[in-house]
Amino acid sequence: MVYIGVILFTIHCSLFTTSCSVSYKFNGASIDYSQTKTIQIAEFPIRSSYVWGPMGPMFNNQLKDQFANHTRLEQVKRNGDLKIEGEITRYEQRNKSVSAEGYSAMTELTMTVNVRFTNNKNHNEDFEQQFSASASYETTQSLNSVQEELVTQMVKDLCDQIFNKTVANW
Repeated sequence: MVYIGVILFTIHCSLFTTSCSVSYKFNGASIDYSQTKTIQIAEFPIRSSYVWGPMGPMFNNQLKDQFANHTRLEQVKRNGDLKIEGEITRYEQRNKSVSAEGYSAMTELTMTVNVRFTNNKNHNEDFEQQFSASASYETTQSLNSVQEELVTQMVKDLCDQIFNKTVANW
């Protein structure tokens, strides 16, 4: 009798848990897909006086991938429900710290993008804002030897910031 009770309880619990489910998304996106279905992401041109050739395509591809991988929005060429556009405005390096001998010990590389966001479903969420990311390297290393790794880190950071500001309403 106890055995049958356990079986019935187990069946009841399994039916209850399958009929009632709660969905949580851990990617941070909070999009009402019944209203917002498309996104238009323009190519960001480089407007900085100092450039590293591959950084433009790296940034543009990562930004598009971020939205493709973490949302169900369809990317379109024009008339998107959401629109992201802008430009890479700054890419520079500066001395960050000085050694005991008076020479530069660390150099900081900074990348800045200007973003214009338009939400055609809710214009109260529109904004224009600059986002920056930095990465440091020891001056004993040449910029050429670390540039790809540092730019990859900064691009990821910038795309995370833009994603969070545009579709993650925390």
